Amino acid sequence: MLNALKRRIKNEKGLTLIELLAVVVILGIIAAIAIPAIGGLIDNSKKDAHVANATQMINSAKTYVASHPNTATTDISLQNLIDQGLIDEPEDPDTGEKGTNGYDTAASKVTITKNSSTPATVGTDGKTTAEAKAVTYSYSVLLKGKERGITGNAGELNRDKVLAAQKR
Repeated sequence: MLNALKRRIKNEKGLTLIELLAVVVILGIIAAIAIPAIGGLIDNSKKDAHVANATQMINSAKTYVASHPNTATTDISLQNLIDQGLIDEPEDPDTGEKGTNGYDTAASKVTITKNSSTPATVGTDGKTTAEAKAVTYSYSVLLKGKERGITGNAGELNRDKVLAAQKR
């Protein structure tokens, strides 16, 4: 029995040409499906990085407003936020670089809009005082990269807002 098995294994020389072609075709089909899917995942992760960088700019602007309570409606550039130490210079996910090949730090900005003050209720009697005013701010961001950028309001940023450079 063992000798018969050895003889049979000895006669097996390898795969036939048809079997090899079938394997190559199957691998080609798998590659045709997988490569575009992986490309889409990479592009989505770059868009998510743009959204995260824009959100970080808005959070830095909120820190600026907290330390400057009398801030009026104004624009703060990304360069200004960097110079004040409120944010580290973000890396452009499309180029993988900072500086001249990264985001345009002069043109990228957060617009801070001071909304009208509304009286805040003080005490249980429902009376308000002149100094007890609630001030609210709204924030919108414009972040320009070499290839793409994002613009939008705080809380509304998502990967669909990331656009190619000529579409912004």
